[in-house]
Amino acid sequence: MPADNEATTTQQGERAKAAVAALSTAEQVPGGSKPDPILVADNVVRTFGGLKAVDVDHLEIQRGSITALIGPNGAGKTTCFNLLTGFDKPDTGTWQFNGDEISKLAPHRVARRGMVRTFQLTKSLARMTVLENLRLGAKDQKGEHLWASVLPFLWRDQEQSVTERADELLEHFNLVRVRDDYAGSLSGGQRKLLEMARALMVGPEMVMLDEPMAGVNPRLRQSLNEHIRGLRETGMTVVFVEHDMDVVRDVSDWVVVMAQGQIVAEGPPQEVMAQQSVIDAYLGAHHDAPLTEAEEEAQLEAVQEQLAQESEEGTQ
Repeated sequence: MPADNEATTTQQGERAKAAVAALSTAEQVPGGSKPDPILVADNVVRTFGGLKAVDVDHLEIQRGSITALIGPNGAGKTTCFNLLTGFDKPDTGTWQFNGDEISKLAPHRVARRGMVRTFQLTKSLARMTVLENLRLGAKDQKGEHLWASVLPFLWRDQEQSVTERADELLEHFNLVRVRDDYAGSLSGGQRKLLEMARALMVGPEMVMLDEPMAGVNPRLRQSLNEHIRGLRETGMTVVFVEHDMDVVRDVSDWVVVMAQGQIVAEGPPQEVMAQQSVIDAYLGAHHDAPLTEAEEEAQLEAVQEQLAQESEEGTQ
């Protein structure tokens, strides 16, 4: 490995370690402040009819770390992703990325700012090759303009550069052998890798992954875990939604828990998953726990009062 590359890798690794270490001083409460937040959101609300799908008072994401967003089905995780990346509009709320207001930007403008996402259901273009899918992800391509498209000398060098970048990512994600295959022929796991690689063609600072392990066979899961950790090592910030708690424990530096649209807990993986509020969010609040003697007496008194009231009403 060339000396320059070794130095860069060392610097990136040190930045990742510093970001993770900084989280040790972060507030372990819902909406707690972070030492160096890259994303800050306030009063984000989204309703569908009478259902309040997202109701986030405050959220901060630490720069250079891996944050897992977890919660039971219907907690509002994907809706929150859609809002922050411009794919949905909130009823109220603002958020800043690198200090810049982005809450009113369209998805492609959010991506140009350096914040990109993947989807639970992959969005690869099935009738285009893997390489072509990657090249589509590059931004500011000169050949996309009608007047420039007929003048190859204006965009040929850039296209070569984009292809070289795509080939680097294909190598990194072990997709070289399917470079010229149609994207529609890939397995579910390979499509996840392709979508992640295509997101990186933008050169983002922050990557948001919506259930990256969904539909992936066990053989590729470990590979995906390593790729997610690798993003942090290059200095990127990663936020991902995931239901597999083993993956969350293995990959994340910080966990944010949502339930009924709200953030109910935050902190390091092991500590958060032991919190009663998190257990209640997934399993319900003590519905199956045996009643204490005091609770039994209180319920009996309530029943007796109700019976007495009904008897009194019946004699009137």
